[in-house]
Amino acid sequence: MSLVDVAIVGAGPVGLAAAIACKRAGLSYVVLEKGCVVNAIFEYPTYMSFFTTAPELEIGNHPMVTGHDKPDRRDALMYYRLVTQREALNVEQYTEVTRVHAAPAGFTLAVEKRDGTPGVVEARRVVVATGYYDNPLALGIPGEDGDNVSHYYTEAHPFMGLNVTVIGAGNSAADAALDLWRGGANVTMVVRAPELKKTIKYWVRPDLENRIREGSITAHFNSQVVQIAEDHVKVRGEDGSVRDLPTHFTFALTGYRPDLSFLADLNLAEQSDECLVLSEAYESSTPGLFVVGSAGFAGKTNQVFIENGRHHALAAVAEIERQLSQRDLQPS
Repeated sequence: MSLVDVAIVGAGPVGLAAAIACKRAGLSYVVLEKGCVVNAIFEYPTYMSFFTTAPELEIGNHPMVTGHDKPDRRDALMYYRLVTQREALNVEQYTEVTRVHAAPAGFTLAVEKRDGTPGVVEARRVVVATGYYDNPLALGIPGEDGDNVSHYYTEAHPFMGLNVTVIGAGNSAADAALDLWRGGANVTMVVRAPELKKTIKYWVRPDLENRIREGSITAHFNSQVVQIAEDHVKVRGEDGSVRDLPTHFTFALTGYRPDLSFLADLNLAEQSDECLVLSEAYESSTPGLFVVGSAGFAGKTNQVFIENGRHHALAAVAEIERQLSQRDLQPS
């Protein structure tokens, strides 16, 4: 591939917003995505609804039209797929960026195709928009890698009549617990904290609290799973005692965090809260490398979403356009 002005890593909504901005600014670009377009949304629970309304998910001034108040997963997949097609965005799906190096012209990106074929992309600037959903926080306990454990929830149907343990107390855990219960599963939640997270969607939290209160869903607070076996989980309570809970399947929905290991050679500066040091235009401590959306905010992933991340992309591309225009104006 010849040198491009901008290489965008990640084809989520924020990466696509950056691609549209590049296209409209007349910058050459390529979007490199290790999965499919908006892969994180594809991995969301099958029947998930967004917290926000359609206008806050829109990119490139393309209206999102839905038949209900809050878009669901299917609405979003269709919307971002159509935007990608209508804009004819240059997206290379199933192309993983494995390393980014500084180079005389800007950056060299080592990539790997779906079939394992290696490749190289050269770019003057790089915009990282990888999000965090594909890197779950590990519990670090025996049995976590078993076939009866998942860090992602899909739907309830396969678990009817089974004992299911949900680890976590945030939105993902709350949605999964309620959906599983309504799908006929016997649901137990294990929560390290003394209560559910206050960040749970306002219409979900009271529903879950009522189900716990009436005994439809069992919840163990101030507790943690210390081992996962084939037919049970070991749970340590607040008093230090350990009990076995019968379990056929466990969903460890304890959060996710950005994985920027492919940028390790650039030694990006971090703040004390593990967020990257970024300029107002989201340029990192490595000049020319921008990190937009939640990827640069490991310590604040609950504050950066599609709604504000899409604006990061516009600010970054505007700064890239300014930088490259100044460079082109300099005498040779």
